[in-house]
Parts: sequence; structure tokens; C-alpha cells
Amino acid sequence: MSDLTTPLLTVENVTRRFGGLAACRDVSFDLWPGEMLAVVGESGSGKTTLLNCLSGRLDPDQGKVLYSRRDGSQVDVAQLSEPERRFLMRTDWGFVHQNPRDGLRLGVGAGANVGERLMAVGQRHYGKIRAEASDWLDKVELDLGRIDDRPETFSGGMQQRVQIARNLVSRPRLVFMDEPTGGLDVSVQARLLDLLRGLVAELSLSGIIVTHDLAVARLLSHRMIVMREGSIVEGGLTDQVLDDPQHAYTQLLVASILQG
Repeated sequence: MSDLTTPLLTVENVTRRFGGLAACRDVSFDLWPGEMLAVVGESGSGKTTLLNCLSGRLDPDQGKVLYSRRDGSQVDVAQLSEPERRFLMRTDWGFVHQNPRDGLRLGVGAGANVGERLMAVGQRHYGKIRAEASDWLDKVELDLGRIDDRPETFSGGMQQRVQIARNLVSRPRLVFMDEPTGGLDVSVQARLLDLLRGLVAELSLSGIIVTHDLAVARLLSHRMIVMREGSIVEGGLTDQVLDDPQHAYTQLLVASILQG
């Protein structure tokens, strides 16, 4: 059971530079259990670099990312060994890539992709693993007649559904999403967003969504932060920020959507 009095993730003054450029600068916030946080901003604002620092894919040059483990202890993500980080990624964490091919094993079937996560958390009974994988593929509205088909034979939208099932089947405590509907046709995006919204509510997911699409932020997140040139310029409850933006940059982002 999550301790609702302790943040699941505590981000303290995270800075990451590439040469002389600070891709993110002094970023701080808490993520609480059951909360979805959107990180929004234009391309080059630093949001993907931040996500990579939070998930241990990049080490920050300064600052800390503290994760609250199941036993209540906190660990600095940057201090984890590679095996420890990989174990977290297979069990407590999920990562939904913008390009689903980056998050799937293309050489095995859809069911096997989902079942691998269950094996990573200790399940060994083949029948139960296949049944649960089938249940999750049904949950993401994939034709169960294709459970043994390889993801490389699927459309981009179907691949993304398999990747979502693969990440959520083990009920991770924290999910990172990098533009989860980016690159898909508008009609496919809408259906996938509706699916994700339902799963977020059903599972009380905790997670961080990086997106440039304010509609995605509104649909999926409880709270949001707006990044510009590596820094947070505004943050708050998602509806509040989008309906009454305070910072000039946020106002410009919202206005551009309204005009479009």
C-alpha cells in the first residue's frame, strides 16, 4: 500500500547540461502516489532530458531524484547501479516510448511481450501468464486472434497498445510516458487517449507524461508543469493552469491551441 503522506518521487534542483547548454536547470517538484503529472513545452524546452534524468537514463550534473521504495526508504536514482535500475524498470517502473518499437521485443509475439513483464516479477506458471497477457491485450482492445503475432506486423497504433499492456500488466508504481500518442494519426490518437485515460483512472496510476500537446495533458494529468529553455516557468493543477495561465509563455501556448 502506498504511503500517501510521502512523495513517490522527489526531484531536487535537477540540472543537466550538454556542453555549455543547460537542457534542464534547477528543476524541483514532488510526485505523489496516484498522481499523473504532465511536463509540457515546445520542442527543445528540456522536457525529454528531464524525463531521462528522472528515469535514470541520464545522470543529472546537479541535484537529486529520490524514489520512495516499497519499504518506505528513499533511494537516489542516480546512485543506483545499472542492474538495480534495470530491476526497477522491469518491476516497479514502466516506460512508454513515443516510438513503440523502442519498448517492444519485435522478434516475439504480442502475448510474449506482455508475459515477459510478469515473469520479471516472479510469475512462472505458463497458463496463468498467458491468461493474464490475454486479459491485458483485451483490455487495450487488441484482437486476441493476434496474440502470437509479432509486433512488427502491427500498425503503429496497435504496437503502442501492446507497449502499454506490456508496461502496465505488472501494475508498476511509477510510469514514465514520452509523447505516448505522438506520431499517430489523429483518429488513432483519440482512441488511444481514451484508452489511456480509462486505465489511469482504473489503476490509480502514478506517472509523468512528457508532451507538447496540451489536450493530452488535460485528458491524462492531474497536475502539470510548463518548461521553457530548461526551466519550469509555471505549475499547478492542470485545469487551473490551462484555463487561467499566469506566465506569458503559458498564455502563448494556450492561445496557439485556441487559434488552431
